[in-house]
Amino acid sequence: MTWDEGLHRGAQVVADIPATGRELTYLEAIRDALRFELRRDPNVLLMGEDIGIYGGAFKVTQGLIEEFGEARVIDTPMAELAMIYAAIGMSFQGFRPVVEMQFADFISTGFDAIVQFAATNHYRWGQPVPITIRAPGAGGLRAGPFHSQSNEAWFVHTPGLKVVAPATPADARGLLLSAIRDPNPVIYYETKYLYRSLKGPVPEDDVTVPIGEAALRRAGEELSIIAYGAMVGEALAVANQLDAEGHSVEVLDLRTLKPLDEAAILATARRTGKVLIVHEANRTCGVGAEVAALIAAGAFEHLDGPITRVAGPDTPVPYSPPLEDAHRPAAPAILEAARDLLAY
Repeated sequence: MTWDEGLHRGAQVVADIPATGRELTYLEAIRDALRFELRRDPNVLLMGEDIGIYGGAFKVTQGLIEEFGEARVIDTPMAELAMIYAAIGMSFQGFRPVVEMQFADFISTGFDAIVQFAATNHYRWGQPVPITIRAPGAGGLRAGPFHSQSNEAWFVHTPGLKVVAPATPADARGLLLSAIRDPNPVIYYETKYLYRSLKGPVPEDDVTVPIGEAALRRAGEELSIIAYGAMVGEALAVANQLDAEGHSVEVLDLRTLKPLDEAAILATARRTGKVLIVHEANRTCGVGAEVAALIAAGAFEHLDGPITRVAGPDTPVPYSPPLEDAHRPAAPAILEAARDLLAY
């Protein structure tokens, strides 16, 4: 059993997954969402480096060019800035482009198009920009500092963008459907480490996951762990271990990083009185800092301990496997922080 399959044990989940009997990997769920939208809406198209004939660097788009052709599954040059600006222009003509960055690290090459133009366009003259940028991010694959970054906070800081980060196959599909249909830019952070390591139930039909709604993965009374992406699985492993030790731990999966589900964050903090925030991105000015500030302002009187963060250190991601393991937050570090907070 994967942790995704065990989410309902002792938990209250935001939306139940329809019992279709279908299980997909995280990667297959993303591909399924792309195929579903390409079939449903003729204005949806895909763009990216090697996404067509080769099927993408991680084979996420494998088989799609054979079904939908070169006009809708477009291989681009290695020019992120050009492809994002092209996608913006296409969106002005009624298309809904989905742009793959191959690695989230390379999104910096297209930063001007995203932050200066796409994010501000609706504010400046009311023109929607319905583009989705897929950003395969985070570490765990021994890919070194140029292919392992978690840079989502750049875009959480940018007005005019939405940012999502699914942690389960079902959410990977449902949030991608919502992102593609959104009238303005969405940065879709998918975790490379989960592509083939995580499998779970995924609906077949037109089932979306609303942008801006967190998911309570496990109910608890003594401590809240707030996480997103691959760290949700680590948090659930810690919650299971602490349950065996006689503790009741709640796990909240943010799912959307912008806009944050402030009501869900404050509700879990008020319920348990102790909060541990976990993310793979480096600690300074990460998403966890904003979550901590929100709790400090909105739930301070309910707290019985300091708001605690477990995050990556402020260094590039190492290539060496032992060093990367030390750099990347995982269950042992989270468990230690959780025990300290429970004992506070």
